[in-house]
Amino acid sequence: MSRFLQSMGQSSQLRVGAARAARPLESVIEAALATPPPRVVGRFGKVFDLIAEIKPRSPAEGELADSRLVERAVAYQAGGARMLSVLTEPEAFGGSLDLLEAVAARAQVPVLRKDFLVDPYQVFEARSAGADGVLIIARLLSDETMAAMLRAVERTGMFALLEAFDAEDLRRILQTTEGPGQRLVGVNCRNLETLRIEPAIHTELAASLPATLTSVAESGLLGPTDIHRVAGLGYRGALVGSALMRSSQPSDMVEAMLGAGREMAKMAAT
Repeated sequence: MSRFLQSMGQSSQLRVGAARAARPLESVIEAALATPPPRVVGRFGKVFDLIAEIKPRSPAEGELADSRLVERAVAYQAGGARMLSVLTEPEAFGGSLDLLEAVAARAQVPVLRKDFLVDPYQVFEARSAGADGVLIIARLLSDETMAAMLRAVERTGMFALLEAFDAEDLRRILQTTEGPGQRLVGVNCRNLETLRIEPAIHTELAASLPATLTSVAESGLLGPTDIHRVAGLGYRGALVGSALMRSSQPSDMVEAMLGAGREMAKMAAT
């Protein structure tokens, strides 16, 4: 495991400990299950769709946007984003559960909690804050912990985006994808050692992605050309963060990316 991912995992464990001390597991489960049913993923990825991300800061790129983050999320929806992703990791990415809750309150599409989750507690915590799904990073978790996280996802009725960085991650993820609840598979092309983008990873893992699962390309997607490329590889969704956060016209950029992805997906299907 890279130093960066190890550091994020350790920080997440500390946050879980503090959260449990303030709010016992039984209390957060009760709150999660009392929350209105989550918004469903539905037809996401039927042709090609976008997960548009609210990410205040990036370890690789620094500060990304001003404080009007909820308004930016609304603009993403106006451009056609079928899902929103909200960073809740506070130290490296500047996120918070308060930000997640604020975006979820205005959202008309499913909202993903993106964080370095290490404990089922955080799944229930996400639902109680209004999230409809959670990111699960295979590299960060043992098989047993990943299974426990997925059981918590299923109990809440949420969806999971399971993230792979390489073939071994993907192999482990594909072993978990039989079961109740909707699961998406994400392929992240960021090198966790250097934090640099390696687009070849999208290409390398595309052939191993089952057609029965909705696959999502992550990282390094800067514009319509990149979206066109990953749609041509067979991905039916893309998660875009930094490029949208830096855009002065985020609604227009979402629309342009969607257009490129759907055009290529339709061409590939004929």
